[in-house]
Amino acid sequence: MKFEDEKRRRWSFVVGVRIATVREIFANDERPSTNDCLREKTSMLTFHKLDDVPRDFGPALVSVGNFDGVHRAHRHVIDEIVRRAKARNAQSVVVTFEPHPARILRPDQNFKLLTPLPEKLRLLKATGVDAVLLLPFSRDLSLMTPHQFAHEILKKRLHALEVHEGYNFHFGHKAEGDIHLLRELGREKEMGFEVHDYPEMRLRGERVSSSHIRKLLAEGRVSRARHLLARPFSILSTAGRGRGYGAKYTVPTINLAHYEELVPKDGVYITRTRIGAGNKNDCFDSVTNVGNRPTFGADSFAIETHLLNFHPIELSAETEVELHFLDRLRDEIKFPSVEALKEQIGRDVRKAQKYLRRLG
Repeated sequence: MKFEDEKRRRWSFVVGVRIATVREIFANDERPSTNDCLREKTSMLTFHKLDDVPRDFGPALVSVGNFDGVHRAHRHVIDEIVRRAKARNAQSVVVTFEPHPARILRPDQNFKLLTPLPEKLRLLKATGVDAVLLLPFSRDLSLMTPHQFAHEILKKRLHALEVHEGYNFHFGHKAEGDIHLLRELGREKEMGFEVHDYPEMRLRGERVSSSHIRKLLAEGRVSRARHLLARPFSILSTAGRGRGYGAKYTVPTINLAHYEELVPKDGVYITRTRIGAGNKNDCFDSVTNVGNRPTFGADSFAIETHLLNFHPIELSAETEVELHFLDRLRDEIKFPSVEALKEQIGRDVRKAQKYLRRLG
């Protein structure tokens, strides 16, 4: 099977609607603030395999996909199934895969996720969806025919009334099934579900898709990625050991522990940083360096964040640290001296503070 960033047949779950206006883009943009420290608390069932789904579960309105990033287009479809499920007195269900199929089918490509599973589940929970089914992506699953997938999973186990997918949805062995076949299957007497398909969503001429957002991040274009995600791109990790250069020469600094998923292109970014979890957290305006810190002769990758409105905090190796990337300031530069670096960091901080004042 092939996936959404390839040109030919693929499992692809990009979904969406019409192009939004500039006013709508900014009106709907989820800007980070101190309120971002508060996590939404809603109820959501999580089934970790098909057998976890009760035999009497449903009826359900379902959407199947990878949902990496849980971006604007994903959320539009989920909002629809949540709304329609309430009207039909049914369950709204997202079906996704763990691990991401690309990691099984293209193991040599070192595929990086926009949202690791815990973060994806948190974002899905915030949509108000009733349940998430995590299908373990295995050889057996990849060999299911489109008919088997529709019958065994959508109808027999989830009792689907409606299935909502993007225009380029593919499913089943070798991606043999598409949205047209899904609709035909749904019309069969033994299936009996409706299929709702969604056109591609575009903002300012850009596709709202996980693969395009990955491309933007690889180019350091975190501001554009933010609009397509409807929130800032973020990474969640814990505090790691740093060499303390930031604390010594500029402002209080925190280093992230090793992070294995997708990060933006090396460079310096305007960020906001949450430290701690639950009700015990602090949020800071910040400037973050992603890369190798060449001025100090470093030869190892690090994510180092300078906290601008710093106050004393409790910090341990287990403390959650979440970075929200707002905009890119510049590339990494090797400076001739520590003093030159210190002066540049001062300029970076002033630019960041001006940006954050405008953002509000």
